[in-house]
Amino acid sequence: MAVDTSSQSVAKAAGDNVARGRSRGTGKHKGGGQGAVRRSLSIHWYAWAMVAPVVLVIGVIIGYPLVRGVWLSLTDANERNVERSIGVNHIPATYEFKGLQNYTDALTGGQFLGTLGWTLVWTVSCVSVTFALGLALANILNRKMAGRSVYRMLLILPWAVPGFVSVFAWRFLYDERRGILNQLLAGGGIDAVPWLNDPTWAKFSVIAVNVWLGVPFMMVALLGGLQSIPGELYEAAEMDGAGAWQRFRHITLPGLRSVSTTVILLSTIWTFNMFPVIFLLTRGGPGEATQILVTQAYKFSFEISPRDYAQSSTWGVLILILLMVFAAVYRRVLRKQGEVW
Repeated sequence: MAVDTSSQSVAKAAGDNVARGRSRGTGKHKGGGQGAVRRSLSIHWYAWAMVAPVVLVIGVIIGYPLVRGVWLSLTDANERNVERSIGVNHIPATYEFKGLQNYTDALTGGQFLGTLGWTLVWTVSCVSVTFALGLALANILNRKMAGRSVYRMLLILPWAVPGFVSVFAWRFLYDERRGILNQLLAGGGIDAVPWLNDPTWAKFSVIAVNVWLGVPFMMVALLGGLQSIPGELYEAAEMDGAGAWQRFRHITLPGLRSVSTTVILLSTIWTFNMFPVIFLLTRGGPGEATQILVTQAYKFSFEISPRDYAQSSTWGVLILILLMVFAAVYRRVLRKQGEVW
């Protein structure tokens, strides 16, 4: 009987200990988040103090225009009903809240979808060609050759020149009457090509210029990735009888996967919003042939009359949503493939 009583006491004590442990665990879980924040602030207060001004400035520079743009996209704001001053006279804003009407009009109208279609073609074409050329040049420059440093410097040159200077130079080359390209064609007995005055040729021209500007970045990034692949892998594969294509497929491409995913994402976002090339080279023309989403949003705010701030803001928000969706889907695909990003 004493043994039974002792066993019951031990079991009860064990149960009490488990209950107290659960209680402490629950309390720790409830306050764990706040405690972690307090510990982080107390230990890394100097880092937080250094980061705070940057976060504040970014919040003001990016946060306020973003919130303002979202608000204007929900109204019918234009040049005639926004708050403005004419001389000493101050005119208050008279625009009204319209809800999601602007988004409905944009998504159901043909202009947004048509411009989106060309923007996607423009982005995919530029990114794919840029990646292919950058990878080819990176493989060439990764080998030992005479004058390799000179070749690298020359290939990086388009990246070093300011973008607007490069675009104006290409605009001169594309000139239908005095451009060097057409003069070379005339020397070979070929008629002049309307590089920027024909819709098809204009699309080809803007893609070529953007590829020329984007190849140096892609090449440098991929060259760095190639140099991080151990040379022993190639030597072992070559000793096993693997050919050049097999080494490229089974060693080079897997070794560049992490670098490739990053540069493709960045290049896609940059190209999707590549305003200078389209605006300075063709201004979206001829007609609306080369107009992409970001240049059309600019046109709503600064070129048409009256300036349609609500429509411009709506297109800007839609561009942001499209890029966020792309980044989320891209990240999900990478995680399914085992990539951590």
